[in-house]
Amino acid sequence: MYFVYVLKNEQTERIYIGMSADVERRLTEHNNGNVRSTRAYRPWILLFKKEVGERKLARQEEKRLKSGYGREEIKKYMRP
Repeated sequence: MYFVYVLKNEQTERIYIGMSADVERRLTEHNNGNVRSTRAYRPWILLFKKEVGERKLARQEEKRLKSGYGREEIKKYMRP
């Protein structure tokens, strides 16, 4: 089972979109500085995760969320 997840840095409002079979472990890796692309923007919080199924479908959903339409969808979760 794979998940697509969105992380947010509350200080900079930066978001990160990824996929993993173990989102909690992955969030810990991001916050420990083990992920090069997110190391400088710690700490991260989990904005949301979506259960997708197999890895191929998770990759497709990750790419969709990284598109313009997907980012607009994510902004809905960021509004108070």
